[in-house]
Amino acid sequence: MTGISVEGAGSACAVPPVPSAPSGPSGQTGATEAGAPLRTWQGPSAPDRLAILRRAKSIAIVGASANPSRASYFVATYLRSSSPYDVYFVNPRADTILGQPAYASLADLPVVPDLVDVFRKDADLPGVAQEAVDVGAKALWLQLGSWNEEAAAIAEAAGLDVVMDRCVKIEHARFHGGLHLAGFNTGEITSRKQRLSGRG
Repeated sequence: MTGISVEGAGSACAVPPVPSAPSGPSGQTGATEAGAPLRTWQGPSAPDRLAILRRAKSIAIVGASANPSRASYFVATYLRSSSPYDVYFVNPRADTILGQPAYASLADLPVVPDLVDVFRKDADLPGVAQEAVDVGAKALWLQLGSWNEEAAAIAEAAGLDVVMDRCVKIEHARFHGGLHLAGFNTGEITSRKQRLSGRG
């Protein structure tokens, strides 16, 4: 089965296919015949996601890759060129990515990242959530196609903001461009590199 691509900010954000699930009562997603878990966690609204992005000054990409065909590479390239964030890469099997050092773990970073953007398989997500808590990150963001309520519970219990199954690149580009998302409009339409509120 091939991956799916979602266009945003000029390049695709490719992710593995995720099985669809029928909608249950109160709009919650039910289990599929293949045994997909119930989705009971409720994510932040569009204004709340914008607030998370505005509060962040640094982003650590866990599972970053130097392979141009990987979704994390597209996201890293976009964030470095079209956002105001300081971007750090976490991959124990890489020395450098996009000309920057790659670190073995979140604990090895030279700074405490505000937002941890995760590109890892489902079984690894609770562990990454705990690492984000341990280093003092402020937000955990699970990439498009990733959903793990155990990871969300770990992060939220420690006071972190949590976003799941969304692409940082796509969300940033939509908000930056003033596009309507879930009825929310930033009112900003510009081709210039964004400066988030509170940044110099």
